[in-house]
Parts: sequence; structure tokens; C-alpha cells
Amino acid sequence: MSDIAESARVVGESDAAPQSHARPASLDWIERLIAFNTVSRESNLGLIETVRDHLSKHGIASTLTYDAGRNKANLFATIAAAHGAQQGGIVLSGHTDVVPVDGQQWDTDPFAPVVRDGKLYGRGSCDMKGFIGVALSALPDLLNTRLDKPVHLALSYDEEIGCVGAPSMIAELQARGVHPEGCIVGEPTNMRPIVAHKSISSYRCCVRGHAVHSSLTPQGVNAIEYAARLICQIRDIADTLKQQGPFDEAFDVPFSTASTGLIEGGIAVNTVPARCDFVFEYRTLPGVDASKIIERIETYARTVLEPEMRKVSPNASIEFTRRSASPALEASEQDAITQLVRALTANRETHKVAYGTEAGLFQRAGIPSVICGPGSIEQAHKPNEFVTLDQIALCETFIQKLIRSMTLA
Repeated sequence: MSDIAESARVVGESDAAPQSHARPASLDWIERLIAFNTVSRESNLGLIETVRDHLSKHGIASTLTYDAGRNKANLFATIAAAHGAQQGGIVLSGHTDVVPVDGQQWDTDPFAPVVRDGKLYGRGSCDMKGFIGVALSALPDLLNTRLDKPVHLALSYDEEIGCVGAPSMIAELQARGVHPEGCIVGEPTNMRPIVAHKSISSYRCCVRGHAVHSSLTPQGVNAIEYAARLICQIRDIADTLKQQGPFDEAFDVPFSTASTGLIEGGIAVNTVPARCDFVFEYRTLPGVDASKIIERIETYARTVLEPEMRKVSPNASIEFTRRSASPALEASEQDAITQLVRALTANRETHKVAYGTEAGLFQRAGIPSVICGPGSIEQAHKPNEFVTLDQIALCETFIQKLIRSMTLA
């Protein structure tokens, strides 16, 4: 794909200033996508089938991979090269699910997009239906261009709950022998190339103690208290990572992290709690063995806490269940996709982020990947989420440059 990267360099250097106004076609698509309530607990089939049917009208077949309940699906479609080739080429990737709006104070209906003061408001506007909408709006340009390599569209489900959906889509591509040469994941980066992100692992821990009346506490095993000790151990590990590293100053948070995010336990103040559940996560720099962290946590539970608990109640236990795990991304500057995105954005700065994406999954499958999309991660997941129209316009310019860089002479 080095020929594409070279073409992109020429396009990037010779183009005039980017357009300053978002196109109506892009806004229409983004607003249509936002209108689908695709919070991860809901189905995304309405959105996926709308895109599938739109592509079908233009003669483009889509492959759908479903979850176990056939309530959600990934979509993968290919706009073939002028000579019919569907191998190689570039993937434009985005997730279709969004985070909940529960408990958030919105000024408008989060699923009824509104344009105001140069911003497009709505859940998913920047994370990440803005990128998907721009990509879909470019379909006529892709079809009217003599592409020398194919362009693929990959839409996934359940990214927001641990990159759950994309693995089945990637496995299906591998089974069909589809080998794209690079992938651009359009998460919100303010249209800057992001070349690395951390891995993310999350676990549920269930502490099972022994309930008694609180007046008889020595005869019970307090599940909340033992959970608290384990949570403090997780915090101690996090503090060690912060103090001792390893470090990578190119990251916005330059060390690996760990934290507890959810906890539930007990039934009454006068009852020693028999059960406590909590959820924790850790995010590791590329190159750090994520399995070593859960090993440290489990070792503490098995060798220190459980023996104490079982002196009082033989049935007391601590159980860990992995909820999700997604690998880190570390793109090579020598990869053609990295050179391509740097050329198209005219940005040579090194940016790395603590949040995770599906780019690590594509890279692990042998598809070099870079993250670049409209909007700011600072707006993601918040009430009144928005993407600026200027960012949409920059993304449109980026996609148009990409298309021109792949045009046969």
C-alpha cells in the first residue's frame, strides 16, 4: 500500500484549504444515525438494516454477523476497485452502539439531533456516528471514482461494553480470506492521527461471606469488608504503576492504571453481609503484560483473604469473572496506513490515548490500524454530546482526499 501512501502525500501537499462547511448529505446521514437508539443494551438492527438496504440499492452486498440472540449485528461491505478487486484496500471502521443517557440532564432529546451554534447535538454525534455518517455520505463519490483498491465499511455492535461485537466480524473476514491492507477507526480525535492506545481489561468480582446478626460479627464473614480489602489492593497496584511505571510520555496518561467502578452488597445495617459484588478495570500501556495484573489481584485473594475467610466459614470464597478484554494498539510509523493518514491530515505529531478502541483488534488480526475521526473525546459520553460542524467538514475533506489518493490515473 506504499503507492497509496505516496499518492496521499502528493494529494495532501497540493490540496487547497479544507472546506469550512459541512455538507447537507453528511448532516442528513449523521442525524439519521443518531435517531436510532442504539444504546448497547438495545438492538442496533434498525440502523444496520437501514445501512444494508442503502448499500444494496447501489449494488453493494453486505455481510452481517449476529450476536447469539440475533438481536444485534456487525456489517461489513466492500466497494470494489475499478477492476473488480475486493482484496486489500482500506477499512473505514466505526461502532454503532452508544452509551446510555440514564440520569443525565440533556437540554434536548438525545435521540433527536439538533444543530445549534455550529454544533450538532445528540447521543453518538461524536462517538461515533459523525464519522460513520460522513463515510456513508461519500458513497456516491466512491462509486463514481475509478478506485485502484477497494474501500471497505465495517460497522460493529457493543464496542462500548468492551469491544464485544467486532471480534466475530474480524473472525468472519479471516474465514473468508479477506485481507485489508489497513484500517482507519474513526473514533473522535479532532481529526488527528492516534497511533497508540492502551489495552482494557474488566472483571467482576463476587465475594461470598457468611451472614449473621451484626451483634455476632465474629461468627460471620463480612463480604463487604473483604471486598474493600481487595479493592484497596487494586488501588495499591494502581499507585505502584503510577509511581514506578513503565512510562510513555506520549500518552495523555503516561502509565498503566487500575480502578474500581461499581460495587453492591449487603441487605441491612444489622446483618453481616453474605455477598458483595464489584467491577474493576485496568488499562495497560502497549507492551505491558495485562495478565500479570489480574494474577497479582487473584494471588492476593487466594493466599491472603480466602484463608482468613474460611477459618470462619469453609464455604466463603472470592470469584473472578472476566467481562471484557481488548488489546492495546501500537501502530508502526513504517506501516503504509500510518503514512497515509499522516499525509492526508498533514499531521506528523505523535499522539497516544488512554481510551480503548477496536483498532487493537484489527491490528491483532494482522490489519495495521490508525485512529482518526471528527470530534473530541472530551464530549463523548456526556450530556449534550456534540460534534462541531467544522470537525465534520474536516472529516469530509479527509475522506475526499482519501478517495482521490486511491483514484487510478
